Amino acid sequence: MSAEMDALTVVNQLRDLAADPLNRRAIVEDQGCLPGLILFLDHPNPQVVYSALLAVRYLAECRANREKMKGELGMMLSLQNVMQKSTSPGETKLLASEIYEILQSAGQEEAEQAEAAAASCRRKAHFFLGSSNKRAKTVVLHIDGLDDPTRRSLCEEALLKIRGVISFTFQMAVKRCVVRIRSDLKADALGTAINSTKVLTAQQVVKTEDGAELIVPFQEDSTVLVEENLDIPDYLPEEESPSQEQDKAVTRVGSITDGMGWLSTAANFLTRSFYW
Repeated sequence: MSAEMDALTVVNQLRDLAADPLNRRAIVEDQGCLPGLILFLDHPNPQVVYSALLAVRYLAECRANREKMKGELGMMLSLQNVMQKSTSPGETKLLASEIYEILQSAGQEEAEQAEAAAASCRRKAHFFLGSSNKRAKTVVLHIDGLDDPTRRSLCEEALLKIRGVISFTFQMAVKRCVVRIRSDLKADALGTAINSTKVLTAQQVVKTEDGAELIVPFQEDSTVLVEENLDIPDYLPEEESPSQEQDKAVTRVGSITDGMGWLSTAANFLTRSFYW
């Protein structure tokens, strides 16, 4: 297996583990994982960089992590480099900018706010909800047919082709996908792309004024122009992806016991790869 494939394997595993709120503190406290993610931000493979950014963004969801992440050697500089690099795809730059803004403001909140937010890391994951970045918004989709890794792979491919999609995560147990998109992208574009698979049907989940959830179907006769994203490379097909068994890590809360053994393995890989 090539060194580049090893890097992609590790960063994808870290990304999937970081998707579980119960793993985020342990990953940041680990001596090898956070420095390794920072090094991945300078990797020549844009797919590795983007996956590393997703992992860092997950970790930054936990407010208790932000001060340590901000102070980690090379973190802020590497984010700046991604933002300023002319070869970085647009969505990659936007995601790096969003993380930079979050970490830059770390320490400005009062101590009690950080304490309360630490408890929120143990709640069900809400990907990027409440972000202060006005250039992006979050759309929650309920997807009929999202039953197995093959269908999830189809959905991933459809979403990755849309210009303006920044990131997304799946909640397979409830057949949902939480998508972070640019503010100028219409949610109907997501529905059009997913419905074009012919085996998946997407509907938008919205909240009413009283907080109740409402599932709203996209208009069948809607002719939304979906602009394809040609900048970000496709993820590995599910059958080739070394992280295909990590589906449960994304959708299941409480996987910290299962994940800690793998964190040790990841740390050993990072030590072998980056420290001489």
